[in-house]
Parts: sequence; structure tokens; C-alpha cells
Amino acid sequence: MVTGELKSQVDKVWTAFWTGGIANPMEVIEQITYLLFIKRLDELHTLAESKANTLGKPIENPVFPEGTDDTGRRPRPFSDLRWSHFRGFSPQEMYDIIDQNVFPFIRDMGEAGSSFATNMKDARFTIPTPALLSKVVDLLEDIPMDDRDTKGDIYEYMLGKLATSGQNGQFRTSRHIIKLMVDMTAPTAQDRIVDPASGTAGFLVAASEYLRDHHPEIWADAASRDHFNRLAFTGFDSDASMSRIGSMNMQLHGVENPTIQRRDSLAEEHSVLSDAEGSYTLVLANPPFAGSLDYETTAKDLLAIVKTKKTELLFLALMLRLLKNGGRAAVIVPDGVLFGSSTAHKALRRMLVEDHKLHAVVKLPSGTFKPYTGVSTAVLFFTKTSSGGTDNVWFYEVQADGFTLDDKRTPTEANDLPDVLARWQTLSQPESPELSRPRTAQSFLVPKAEIAAQGYDLSLNRYKEVEHEEVEHRDPQVILAELMELEREIQDATAALAKSLAGEAG
Repeated sequence: MVTGELKSQVDKVWTAFWTGGIANPMEVIEQITYLLFIKRLDELHTLAESKANTLGKPIENPVFPEGTDDTGRRPRPFSDLRWSHFRGFSPQEMYDIIDQNVFPFIRDMGEAGSSFATNMKDARFTIPTPALLSKVVDLLEDIPMDDRDTKGDIYEYMLGKLATSGQNGQFRTSRHIIKLMVDMTAPTAQDRIVDPASGTAGFLVAASEYLRDHHPEIWADAASRDHFNRLAFTGFDSDASMSRIGSMNMQLHGVENPTIQRRDSLAEEHSVLSDAEGSYTLVLANPPFAGSLDYETTAKDLLAIVKTKKTELLFLALMLRLLKNGGRAAVIVPDGVLFGSSTAHKALRRMLVEDHKLHAVVKLPSGTFKPYTGVSTAVLFFTKTSSGGTDNVWFYEVQADGFTLDDKRTPTEANDLPDVLARWQTLSQPESPELSRPRTAQSFLVPKAEIAAQGYDLSLNRYKEVEHEEVEHRDPQVILAELMELEREIQDATAALAKSLAGEAG
């Protein structure tokens, strides 16, 4: 959580852009991300220099080569493209270097054919004046970006400035909700993780942080490092700016060459059959639920699973296609998915329960995604098996997530999320308390047979029992008698007051 002085520093950067003539929040985020990325490149080169000096060897894989860059109007040493160098120049010269040299340099970065190289080819420098650039560079220089947690908090806070949902229904998923989903799915060093609506790659970043913290074997050998940096993370998004931001966000968090592609995951031209079916072991996602799509543009392989125009149902069908058997998923869905009465809604729920293994439905408070939307949501946890396996489904009703449920979303002490994780982790134990919790509790298990009998309804309220407190009421006749006595007392008092007033008047 960004607070105090750090929050003030980030707000100053944001205000500088707005007063400097850039009012589009997405453009501000993109330009800040470019600058943070450029700053990170210099840090990586400095680390390589230090390592080379310590070992007495030439720099291995330098970010900035030796020699001269001649892409701009004026040839410059590649060293001038480094943050630590150009920030000492005059505002105009720094502006020229970034515009004419640095941006062409980053547009040519990445392995040929890689998603990073593809995304960066359209990188545009849109800061309008040298004065604004100089001010922003100075402000970013004062913000500490060395610690991974602090960097994540800062980036999360800046993304929070995107205060409205996008045209296609996408909106930012809060970092604490992402962390819960990642912790509950517990990524492994062997996982191939995909988010088919990745946005700024928040789920993929959180998964990479989890692996760093819990699986040091990702650095054990060249094959493990290659898997982490190249194969472990894949994201798709239909928005080019989101894909670029997602690519740089992953790079800023130390993942060198993930696959972050611009593509509409539900479109026919990007049918998963061609390149990705059954490729992944973990899906983490909060896909957009904007309404309906045109049948003509929707991938036919998805419509073969569930015939619908609803994006939230099509994304669930897509996830089942992307996953290998044994692959697991944690996905945020609107409440309508849980109880919708259409043929497609029922068919998809039946598929999750009967054909695969549905583990849990975690109901989130209705204010979780404010100020973007007040829609009620839940997180589904399931494993693709293609052979069934659902036994009991675990339900948990989150009543507080550590923040107020209004548009301000300010921190509070009430927070059920640690309890969600703690109870979830006991489910595999033979003596788990969850096995005997009553339906009046905050979490409980429901047998598959009961869910099937209810038409595969997955809404928590369908199974939760409300405990009514027994209240002993007084006899109505006694209450009526007391009211009549009170009425007589009022009449007597009124008559006495009238008599007193008449006496004074006489």
C-alpha cells in the first residue's frame, strides 16, 4: 500500500502530466511505464558492469552496446541513452536523446519474432515538451524502485488512477484479490501460466513473485531459468497499449521474455485450436464481462462447447480449451454465471461439475471492484479433468476484504482474505474443520449430488442457511392495555392543564 510521502511523490508525477497537457490516464500510464522501463534498463546495465568488474571479465550481455548510435539526427555514444547519463543533460538535449535515440532503441529491443519485440515496435514518445520531461524524470528519480514490493505497490497505485472501466468491460483487479487467487492456486516451478485477458499482466506478475518467494529452484540450472523467463507466462489482450504495458511490466519485474500477445482471445481468427489448445497448466484471470458478442466473429471451437454470446461464458469455455488435463484455474466471474437460467449458463455449470472437478466458489463482496463497477462477483476454482471428479464444492462468503466497500476503498481492519486461504489449505487434511461446518457458517461444503439436484446452481445463498435469532415477544393484549392506560394518563394531564389555564385567565 502506497501511503504518506511516497503517495505524494507519485501524485506529483501524475499531476505533472495532467498540467503538462496529457489528460488521458492510459497515455499517462504508458509514458510513465516507458520511463520506468528505460530507468530499469540502466539499472540492469549497471549490475552487469559491477559483475564484470568484480570478475575481471568483459560485460556479459550488455544492455547498451559500445560504440555510437546513429539513429537520431546526431550520432551519440550508446552510453548517452542510459538514464544515469541523459538525466544530467539540459532539458532540450535530454528530450532529443529520448525522442531520437532511446525510443528507436527500445523499439528494436527483444528477440526477433518475440512478443516483446512485436509489442515494442509501436512504442511512441508523446510527452509534449522538454520542460515536462525534465520534471517527470526528476520526480521519478526520487521515487525508490529498488525493492520489488515497493515497485509493485507504486505500479498498483498508478494503475489505480485508471478510474473507469475500458470500452470492452475490462477493469483493474486489485492486487490483494490477485494475491489471494495466486496463493490459493500455489503456482509451481513447472507450471505454464496463462491469462487470456491479461491487461497490464497483474496476475502474471503476481505469479512470478510467488515463484521467486516459494520456489528458488527456478534458478537451479539453465533449463529452469529458461522456463521461468520464456515459457512460464503467457498473456493475451485485445488492446495494443495494454499488451505493451503488460510486456514492460513483466520486464520491470524481472521476467525477461514472456509471451504477451495482442489478440482477441474469443475471435475466430485467433482460434485456440491452431497454437494453444491444451498447452497450459494454470489459468489466472479476471476476463471482461461486457455483454454479448457477434456469433459471426466468435471462435467456432468455443461455440461448439457452449452456444452463447455471453463473454463470461465464452471465456470459461476458452479456459477449458487452453488447459491440459490436470490443469487448474482461478477465475473471477459475475454472479450471473452462478445462477443464470439460460441453456448456456446451465450447460457450462453442469460441465464444470460433471465433466471436470469444481473445487470452490468464493463469493466476493459487491463493492470489491468499486469504483469501476458495483457488480457482484465470485471466484471459481476448478481443475480440468475431462472425466469428472467433483465430490464436494467448498463455498466461502467473503464479507470484508480489508477495504471499505464504497467508491473510496480505504483500508480497514476487517479482512476475511487470510481466513479464506487458511481454511482452503485445510481442505486436503483428513480432519479438516471444513468437513463439519454447518450451513450457517461463513464457509461450508456442499455435495455434488445436491448441486445437481438444484440444477447446478452455484449461488451461495441457494445452500446457505440463515440462522434466525429467537426473540420472545410480549403478549399483544398486555401491550394494548398499557397503551390504553398511557392514553388515559395523557387525557387526564391535558384536562388538568386546560383547567389550570382557564383559572389563570379568570
